[in-house]
Amino acid sequence: MLALGAPLGLLIVEALLARTFPFLTWVMARLEGEAAIYLYLTVSTTAVFSAFGWILGRNADRLDTMSLTDPLTGLGNRRQLDRRIRDELARAARYHTPLALLLIDVDRLKDINDRGGHQAGDLALKRVAETIARTARKTDAAARVGGDEFALLAPHTTAEDAVALAERIRESVHAGELGSPSVSIGLADRRHTPSLEPEALYRAADRALYLSKASGRNRVSSLPAPKPTPPVRPSKGREIAS
Repeated sequence: MLALGAPLGLLIVEALLARTFPFLTWVMARLEGEAAIYLYLTVSTTAVFSAFGWILGRNADRLDTMSLTDPLTGLGNRRQLDRRIRDELARAARYHTPLALLLIDVDRLKDINDRGGHQAGDLALKRVAETIARTARKTDAAARVGGDEFALLAPHTTAEDAVALAERIRESVHAGELGSPSVSIGLADRRHTPSLEPEALYRAADRALYLSKASGRNRVSSLPAPKPTPPVRPSKGREIAS
């Protein structure tokens, strides 16, 4: 519409300046006499607007990607993780599939910064991020959610499989290059979020992470499965004698 509107607008402006009436007759005559020129205007305007729209769309996509990406590690950020948790919780509830969340904390990152400066700390974070990304499946969502904390959301993953996945990450990080940090990992699964609230799953994994750190770090902890709530039996009313 804009591509067609620009040449037509030019014709209308010319008609107004020439004080020619009626406009439509003058416009049609002008188009017949200079068809090639106005065809060129239409095509060139279409090309300009198409290119302009493509550039705007590309920049919008790039800005959206930047808003969801951690600049240091290239993983997703907390905002992206929250979106994914909400979607995966709804999908898991709909299809009755398992879902696990791992919270991964870099042990004693402050000590690494104190010994080698922030560059050493950044390098440690990048190594952990690379290990998580390398270990994760394509369907998993890895993110950096804090200064020294990462998360891995694992759809279709039971609690037992999540423990095995967490151990692979922990061992891979600790067996890395000389000076690689250790990590503490806490995990929870969909059974800990009866309300399907993303924050509930995150809090459950955070409690498990606290157990790992309190137990000496460089280990994996998970919360026990919640006990099923017994059904409430309706109480029998007493008969009132008349």
